[in-house]
Amino acid sequence: MLVTWRYRPRKSLIQSFDPRAWLIFYTLYLFTTLFFWDIRFLLPLLFIALVVLFTSGVQWKEMRRAFLFIGAFIFFFSFLTFLTGRGGMEVYEEEHLLRQFSAPFTIFGWQPVLKVTVERAFFALAQLVRVFSIAIMTILIPYSLNPALYGITFKGLGFSDKIAYAMDLTMRFIPTFGRDFQLTMDAQRARGYELDKLSGGLIAQVRKLGPLIVPVTIHAIIGSEDIIDAMDLRAFGVGPRTWLEELHYRPRDYALIAFGVLLLFTALAVTFWGYGGFWVPPALLGG
Repeated sequence: MLVTWRYRPRKSLIQSFDPRAWLIFYTLYLFTTLFFWDIRFLLPLLFIALVVLFTSGVQWKEMRRAFLFIGAFIFFFSFLTFLTGRGGMEVYEEEHLLRQFSAPFTIFGWQPVLKVTVERAFFALAQLVRVFSIAIMTILIPYSLNPALYGITFKGLGFSDKIAYAMDLTMRFIPTFGRDFQLTMDAQRARGYELDKLSGGLIAQVRKLGPLIVPVTIHAIIGSEDIIDAMDLRAFGVGPRTWLEELHYRPRDYALIAFGVLLLFTALAVTFWGYGGFWVPPALLGG
């Protein structure tokens, strides 16, 4: 049986819109964010994401794991960018040194040096705000989009029946796979399998995970075969498909789409006029 993300109906900003309108707005918001490296333009976009987050009705305990994982990932790579300057070299050509730290030791004659520059600091900050804004909007989608409307939503966006149903199955795959993995792990522990006491090298540990990996993989293959057989028995793909639910745009949905289009065209205009690129405060460059 397919399972879904932890969706539940809420009186929230996201769920007050048609899911098609929200996905269209999300796509427009995503492209708008990618136009900017200027922190002054990225902060208003972050504010929009935070407004959506705090009005979503999704509780912290529901999305804690996703936010902690993705947040740690974003902070790690932003900090790595700050330390190395990698990635920013394509955005700025000159660096203004603020402070330099030299290690009191050498490694094969090489002394580690950390250069803190204005450009590295603001590029890392812009990267953090940029990616975090997109992450907030992305994380909220599976918790706020009704799983019963996955297929009809993508069909309503202009996709074919096959693609719409494939997207439906794709969005359900991860929680279904996670459910199967948890059930298999509980069953193996009940049989005396001690996952916490794995030892040996990497290959040995992977080999010892066989009692988990093999059943979950086989179950996933069998489950997919069952879905294929059920679709074939219902002659899926032979003709146009009818859907149980119907979606209708309302004025608020058109307003949301118009707002997204306005954001995107504003970003295009700002970029055309030469703004929105990488920016640092001129006061920090004076010296």
